[in-house]
Amino acid sequence: MESNGVDYASKLLESQSRVWHQLFSFINSMSLKCAIDLGIPDAIHNHGQPMPLSKLISSLQIHPNKTQFIHRLMRILTHSGFFSKQISSKGDPESSYALTDASMLLLKDNPMSLFPYLSVVFDPILTKPWCELPAWFKNDSPTPFYMTHGMALWDYAGVEPRLNKFFNDAMETDTPFVSSVLFDKCKGVFERLESLVDVGGGTGTMTKAIAKAFPQMECVVFDLPHVVDGLQGSGNLKYVGGDMFDSIPPSDAIFLKYILHDWNDEKCIKILKKCKEAIITRSKGRKGKVIVIDMVVSDERVIKILNQLKPNFSLICS
Repeated sequence: MESNGVDYASKLLESQSRVWHQLFSFINSMSLKCAIDLGIPDAIHNHGQPMPLSKLISSLQIHPNKTQFIHRLMRILTHSGFFSKQISSKGDPESSYALTDASMLLLKDNPMSLFPYLSVVFDPILTKPWCELPAWFKNDSPTPFYMTHGMALWDYAGVEPRLNKFFNDAMETDTPFVSSVLFDKCKGVFERLESLVDVGGGTGTMTKAIAKAFPQMECVVFDLPHVVDGLQGSGNLKYVGGDMFDSIPPSDAIFLKYILHDWNDEKCIKILKKCKEAIITRSKGRKGKVIVIDMVVSDERVIKILNQLKPNFSLICS
């Protein structure tokens, strides 16, 4: 009985720990946002070496009454792996802080910086719908975002320039990394293509990289009119506004980077059918390509969608 009691107490403690962890995990995210807004990673980076806490505090634009709390903020983020704490070997009791690989990706001047993602993910426009999630489950609104703002995310971005900019900036952040891997490991996918349409290509950062790597290819950035409004193409790249659910410009290849995961199976099938129509219109009997870069939730879902598109679609994974 005592053994059973000990086991029960241990499981209860573990369960309680899990609940606490889930309840307060938002503190990690908000602390990271706070550090970015205060410019802490850039301050440490500009210092050029591990930065003593006192120098870090003096470099920040904060109220004098709040300086005593910076060490608590740094303690949270050190525990989360965004900074490393170093103790002087010369007997100096003051701690110094250095960047880690994770915080290097949050520097504003890093070409691969994920800083724009924080701007959009933590914006109240996107965080407020999460607070409405319980109410959303009780009504027929299509999404929590729609219920909160009265329109879909893409429509809201069309009338709110701040969201439009934040979102497009975020979508550009991983282009240097993705393009380097794409051209290094999968360059053959693009060879001998005469044309390509980047569906949902935003401001065209990825398409520009493709157009530069393959100057003989005609490249089109295709996105909603408010996204491409005012953007000018050059050379073998141009911008076209439209709706992928209505039609896609004819092309030998359709490029979908981080598009399909936003939609349910029915919508994904509709998008892929529009891709098929665009390729058939252009290819005149030649085989075209739909190039997808995305996160896969389950192989079963991919197979299910492809089965509904046979015999015109086959899957090649790289």
